[in-house]
Amino acid sequence: MNAETTGKRLKQATEVRQAGLVEAALQLAAQRSPADITTGDLAQAVGISQGAVFRHFASKEAIWLAVMDRASDTLMSRLQTAAGTAPTPLAALQAVFMAHVDFVVAHPGVPRLLFQELQQAQDTALKASVRSLMQKYRSLLMGVLRQAQDQRWLAPGTDLQAAAVLFIGSVQGLVMQSLLSGNVRAVTTHAPGVLTIYLRGLAAERSRTPATGRHAPTLKETP
Repeated sequence: MNAETTGKRLKQATEVRQAGLVEAALQLAAQRSPADITTGDLAQAVGISQGAVFRHFASKEAIWLAVMDRASDTLMSRLQTAAGTAPTPLAALQAVFMAHVDFVVAHPGVPRLLFQELQQAQDTALKASVRSLMQKYRSLLMGVLRQAQDQRWLAPGTDLQAAAVLFIGSVQGLVMQSLLSGNVRAVTTHAPGVLTIYLRGLAAERSRTPATGRHAPTLKETP
């Protein structure tokens, strides 16, 4: 076996172990605060020694940074797919909202990590990663909102920046309340109602039926 082949196998082994540690961190964070999770906990979860953890990651912070990077990539991929396959801009907003809610239910450790990090006074690489995610999220929303505005789905004079902030804030508020209740799945109970109120606040009169004021069939509401 030559040196190049050996090097490739070692790299692959490290990547597999890194992925395992990231998954373990996500699973543990779904059960308790990320601040309480030690490298010993992660080592036990993947079946290696605590010292071996640092052969794959330089520090505990590097592990959480990898967790955030993976979560960001996964979330943005789902949101982009949701927006890209919707028939109208308003339906795209609905799809993005519910895709985010579904992501949180599947990965409750991610919002715990995010909220915890944003409470830190100092600037960190992890906080920069969170900011980067928020920028990508807002950029996606602004694109959808501009399409809605161009197609006259929005009420005249709608502040698109404020609409994007309110959209993300609505999801974050739902998530925070569900975490406080100890039941992350509770977010799915209130999400449809909050989303309906949000969309009705944005919608131009042309997107409502005269008889009921409800959104026209082009926007599929979740019961």
